[in-house]
Amino acid sequence: QVQLVEDGGGLVQAGGSLRLSCAASGRTFNSYTMAWFRQAPGKEREFVAAITWSGRTGYTDSVKGRFTIARDNAKYTVYLQMNSLKPEDTADYYCAWRSGEILSQSINGYAYWGQGAQVTVSS
Repeated sequence: QVQLVEDGGGLVQAGGSLRLSCAASGRTFNSYTMAWFRQAPGKEREFVAAITWSGRTGYTDSVKGRFTIARDNAKYTVYLQMNSLKPEDTADYYCAWRSGEILSQSINGYAYWGQGAQVTVSS
């Protein structure tokens, strides 16, 4: 069992920045991938970014150049730095975990999920 705890959501004006963090605990492995997904009201949950244990990253096109995913393996923590935020980035952001070094963009590719962090971007 893996527990994920997110932090860092909030309200920000368009063009501003926020940083989300997600700390993993429990039965973690030495090699795993962590990701961020988001779900806007009335929409399906969608992939945002992922990072493997070795540091390979993947992003959805709409956030490339604005969001950066990073991890601190010693702290079992992943971060999502979000810059140049837009109102369309408003959503609940979820941290996800899977074993192995696979940059999956599918919800079904991840075994454990955090509780979600709300991000609201005002225009």
